[in-house]
Amino acid sequence: MSSSEDRYPNEDEVTLMPEIVSNPLSHHGGLNINHSEEINGDNEEEEESPRPPNLKQIQTKKNKYQQFGITAAGGNGNGQELNQLNYPQGICIDDDKSIYVADHYNDHIVKWKLNSNIGQIIAGGNGKGNQNNQLNWPTDVIFDKKNNSFIISDIENNRVIRYFDQNQINQQIFISNIRCYGLVLDKDGFIYTSDCDKHEVRRWKQGDAKGELVAGGNGQGDHLNQLHNPYYIFIDENYSLYISDNNNHRVMKWKKDAKEGIIVAGGNGDGDSLKQLDHPNGVIVDHLGQIYVADFGNHRVMRWCEGDKEGEIVVGGNGQGNQSNQLNCPTGLSFDNAENLYVADCYNHRIQKYEKI
Repeated sequence: MSSSEDRYPNEDEVTLMPEIVSNPLSHHGGLNINHSEEINGDNEEEEESPRPPNLKQIQTKKNKYQQFGITAAGGNGNGQELNQLNYPQGICIDDDKSIYVADHYNDHIVKWKLNSNIGQIIAGGNGKGNQNNQLNWPTDVIFDKKNNSFIISDIENNRVIRYFDQNQINQQIFISNIRCYGLVLDKDGFIYTSDCDKHEVRRWKQGDAKGELVAGGNGQGDHLNQLHNPYYIFIDENYSLYISDNNNHRVMKWKKDAKEGIIVAGGNGDGDSLKQLDHPNGVIVDHLGQIYVADFGNHRVMRWCEGDKEGEIVVGGNGQGNQSNQLNCPTGLSFDNAENLYVADCYNHRIQKYEKI
């Protein structure tokens, strides 16, 4: 996939593909080891303290997943019927395992209950437009439990909208004049947005006019303090941000208050080796600190451990296709509360569920 431009057939120059959303998960913590020296009364030579184990040698257990996905939503071709999706983007999963999908070309957000054959439109669905009950190519959706509301990146309308109910009666434009692709909510209720025009991520609270710059904002580029078309984002318990830096083919981690990020996945050019990514989309981190990336152009989901030189294929990676062990341009990623993995299989117009083994 040589360019982020050539993504959607039969539409007017769509340059965007969004995930996520998601509740923050615990970041993998460090290991603290205390050493003590014991001196005997006979002034014998001190016994050498055992050398602390190398953290890289203490490999955290990694989750394993079934390699054949279960279609949990869509999978009936692209279209506008309630049993169909049309280039799905960002997804989130609630506690009862209902799936919320930013159904990109259908200009709506749809909810698929567990084991349902059809979805329910909960936002948009009134044609493409900029009215309060309309959306224009939404790319991400997250659920704010505290305020019982949905927050949607309505990218072609250059706004972020909050819906306080599923009847579309009580909406509010949360942020205006922003080309927001990805959204995430931290444990304190702050909202983070990726702006793929300004190549930055900002943090917002209710009533903010500009938000606070937390990553990028130094122009388009590939330096460690720059981003190039940031898509999806994730935040951990320590307020570290993970950003899919789409056109730089890498995932960046920005610690709280950092002035630059570190590369935690990819960053070795556009390619299909285990050390490369091709226009990464969704990014999420599990409670073990493992980083999962939707490797859009390589039709696979990769997993990286911070500090590793290369990643490993978690699901997909069996060529571009529509079989249950294949993906076709994956976008959004999410976990449910049982740590099953969900993938928005964009060009197959379906959401695939990969059960944890």
